[in-house]
Amino acid sequence: FWLKFLQLFGTVGAQCFSLPDFDPKMSLKLQKRLAASVKKCGEGRIWLDPNEASEISMANSRFNIRKLIKDGLIIRKAVKMHSRSRVRKLHAAKRKGRHTGVGKRRGTREARMPTKVLWMRRQRVLRRLLRKYRQQKKIDKHLYHYFYRHAKGNSYKNKRVLVEAIHKMKAERMKAKILAEQSEAKKERAKAAKLRKQQKKDDILRQQQEAGSK
Repeated sequence: FWLKFLQLFGTVGAQCFSLPDFDPKMSLKLQKRLAASVKKCGEGRIWLDPNEASEISMANSRFNIRKLIKDGLIIRKAVKMHSRSRVRKLHAAKRKGRHTGVGKRRGTREARMPTKVLWMRRQRVLRRLLRKYRQQKKIDKHLYHYFYRHAKGNSYKNKRVLVEAIHKMKAERMKAKILAEQSEAKKERAKAAKLRKQQKKDDILRQQQEAGSK
């Protein structure tokens, strides 16, 4: 009886308490860490050749790891691509006006595009134009100051309106200048005619006096 019991217990105990076989494929953490240090990347980007696990497991120094890297048994995987093609496609559609309806909007109109930003952009465009015209001698400093103040007073909604106002003002000034010159010339002619008439009258009067004295 005892002999049978010991034989049975020995068989069951061997099955219950036997150690599993050691698999070298499961113990490559050291090699992966050393390879990551050598290749200056994370351990997740290190690829170890599964067919050469036994040889890789023998490497326990950076020198051996470098040799394995040179042989191609250890490779640093490429960075995974994060494609922006779908984003570019969406932005192209949004530039055409798609995907911007009421259901796609988050935030009020003022939050999406502040009126202050629009005002600043408009003022900078108008003032840049005025500076360019002043440097090119198209307007003098008086006209520059006049249009600068009116631009700040919200008189011009865009650059086209400002250019039209400048041309209109310059035309009016030119017309006023021509009219003033014409008026001045007319006054000069009238003054000269009056002077000639007075001189002629004086000559006739002098002649009459001379005839009377004789």
